[in-house]
Amino acid sequence: MSKSITYDESSVTVLKGLAPVKERPGMYTRTDSPTHIIQEVIDNAADEALGGYAQNIDVILNQDGSVTVKDNGRGIPTGLHPTEQVPVVELVFTQLHAGGKFNKKSGDGAYAFSGGLHGVGVSVTNALSTRLEVTVKRNSKIYQIVFAAGEVIQPLTEIGKCASKDSGTEVRIWPDGHYFDNPQYNIAELERTLRAKAVLLPGISVTLTRYINGTDEAQTQNWHYPNGLKSYLLNLLSDNQTATPIFASENYLGANHDTDFNQGEGAAYALSWVEEGNAPSESYVNLIPTALGGTHEAGLKQAVFHAVNNFINHHNLLPRGVKLQSDDVFSRVAFVLSARLLDPQFQGQTKDKLTSRDALKLVAAMCSDPLELWLNQNIDTGKKIAELAIRQAQARMRSTKKIEKKKGSGVAVLPGKLTDCESEDIRENELFLVEGDSAGGSAKLARDKNTQAILPLRGKVLNSFEIHRDQLFGNAEIHDISVAIGVDPHGKNDNPDLSGLRYGKIAILSDADVDGAHIQVLLLTLFYTHFPRLIDAGHIYVAQPPLFRVDVNAQGKNKPARKLYAQDQAELDAILDRLQSEKVKESAYSISRFKGLGEMNPDQLKDTTMNPDTRCLLQVQIREEDSNETRNIFVKLMGKGEAASRRVWMEAEGDKVETDI
Repeated sequence: MSKSITYDESSVTVLKGLAPVKERPGMYTRTDSPTHIIQEVIDNAADEALGGYAQNIDVILNQDGSVTVKDNGRGIPTGLHPTEQVPVVELVFTQLHAGGKFNKKSGDGAYAFSGGLHGVGVSVTNALSTRLEVTVKRNSKIYQIVFAAGEVIQPLTEIGKCASKDSGTEVRIWPDGHYFDNPQYNIAELERTLRAKAVLLPGISVTLTRYINGTDEAQTQNWHYPNGLKSYLLNLLSDNQTATPIFASENYLGANHDTDFNQGEGAAYALSWVEEGNAPSESYVNLIPTALGGTHEAGLKQAVFHAVNNFINHHNLLPRGVKLQSDDVFSRVAFVLSARLLDPQFQGQTKDKLTSRDALKLVAAMCSDPLELWLNQNIDTGKKIAELAIRQAQARMRSTKKIEKKKGSGVAVLPGKLTDCESEDIRENELFLVEGDSAGGSAKLARDKNTQAILPLRGKVLNSFEIHRDQLFGNAEIHDISVAIGVDPHGKNDNPDLSGLRYGKIAILSDADVDGAHIQVLLLTLFYTHFPRLIDAGHIYVAQPPLFRVDVNAQGKNKPARKLYAQDQAELDAILDRLQSEKVKESAYSISRFKGLGEMNPDQLKDTTMNPDTRCLLQVQIREEDSNETRNIFVKLMGKGEAASRRVWMEAEGDKVETDI
C-alpha cells in the first residue's frame, strides 16, 4: 500500500539570498576542498590587473587557517547602489548575480574583459565561510565590512584614512569546513593558479605567503614573468626534450576591423612540438584556467593544422597515399593558450570548460597567420614539424590496417539507407541515428565523410522494453540499426562478440521537441535493454542540437544577415547581450524556438551539432550505484503494465516539466 503524502501550496519552498548556495553548494563550487572559493577572490583581484588597475596580488595563508587576498586595484565601490540602496561592497558579497561584470559593451563598463560572468563567485565564498572581512581603500579612506555565514555582522564602517593614490581591496576568508570533504587547501593548485596569473599578466607581481605549521615562520613565493607565455611554457617543458623552438605570438582585434567580433578580443599563445614524453598544455580564458579545454583550444588546434598543412602542401612534403588529420599535427604540441573574450560562456560555475561557439572561429583566425608566417621564415623547423606530423599519420594508418585484418571475411549486407563513412577505424568512426529523412539529408551533406556515417530513421522506433530478442528484427528500423553497428542484440549477463562493432561512437540525433525526446527515449530503451554492453563500453551518445535561433538582419555593407544558434537560455542571453553591445536594434532581429533539424542547412547543422570541435555530445553512462534506480525508471516509463504508476508519477511531478505543447 502506497504512503499518502500531502502535496499542496505549502509544499513549495523558496530559497532566498545565499540560502541556495548553503543548501546545494556543489551547484556553485567544487566541494572537495575550499580551494575554489579562494580562487574566486583571486580571480576578482586578477580582473583588476587584467583591466590595468592593479600591479600586485598577494595571497597569505594565515596561521589561524584563514586566507587573505590583497590587490592594489581600484577598490570595490562603497557607496549606495542606486536602486538597491545598499552599499555596493555589501551587495556583491550577499546577493547572487550581483556584480560589475555584466555590462560588457566593447570596452564600456567597469570590466571589459573578465573571468567573472554571473556575479556569483564571491557571494558563494561568503556563504560558505564562517567569517569574511573586506577592507577597501578608496577615495583616501579605508572602509571595512564583516560577514558571518553570509550575513552582515559589522556594517560598512570607515576605519581610517589613506593616501589618495593608495587604493585596493583586501579580503580575509575563514572557510566553513562543514561544506567541504577536506578542510585543507590544495597548495599545489593554488600555486598553479597564482603562477598562471603572473604568466598571463606580464609585469604583474604575484606573491604567496605561507606560515609553517601555525608558527611565526613564513615561506614566501613570488612569480613575475616579464616575458609571459614563452618563459612559462619553457618551464612546463623542463622534463621534456623539445623538438622545436618555442613559437609565441599574440593577436588582438583593433578598432578598425571588419569581423563579427569585438575590439580587444583575441588570443596569446606559445607552442612547441615534442618528439616523446608528455606534451603539457594549459589554456585560459580571461585568466580563468580551463582544465577541460573547450572551443578556444579547438580553435588553436584548427589554426595549427591549417598552418602546418599549408606549409606541407606548399613545399610538397606529403608522401603519396598519406592523408593528414588535425590530430596528427596537434597530438605532439605542447602549448599555453590565453584567450580574451568579451562575454565567454562556460560549462558550469566552476568554469572548467569554455563552450562559446564563436571562440573557435576567433582563436583560429587570430592564431593561424602568425604561425604560418613563422613556419615559412624557419624552413628547417617547419620541415621538422612536418616530419613529426607525417610520422604520426603513418602510424595511425598502420594501426588502422591492423584493425582491418582482424575483421572476418564475411561481408554484411548493410542497410540501403545507411550513408557509410570511408574509414574503418572504430576509434574515430561515428554513426548518427537521425530522426526523419529530411534531417538525414542535411546530416549527409554536413558530415565528415571520412569518419561520420548517417542512418535516417523513419517514424518512431518500436518500444522494445518488453520485446523478446527473437522478435526484434520484425521491426525494420531496429534491424537496420543492429546491422549497421555490427553487433547482435544481447542481454546484460551475456558476453557478446563486439569485434564486429563498426563505430566507436553511436549518437542519437533527434529534434529538440516532444516527438524528438520520445524518439530519443525509445532508442535509449533499445540500447539499455538489448545492447547494454555498448553502454557499458561507452559507445552510446546523445547529440544536443541548439534550442534557439536568432535571425539578425543585415547591418550595412560590412555585416550581412546572420543566423545565430544558442544551446540553451544562457547562450541565448549572451547572444542578445552581444547584439545589444553591437547596437543592433530589437526590431532588426527575431528569436525562434528551434524545433526540427530539417530547418537547418548543412553548414549550420555541421557547426552546431556534428563538428567535434563545436558540438555538444553527451555520453550515456549508468553508474553502478544507480543501476537499480535506472531499471525502475525504465520499468515505470516503458512497461506496458505501468500505466497507473505513470499516471500517479505525472500527477505528482508534472508541474516541474518545462516544455512546449
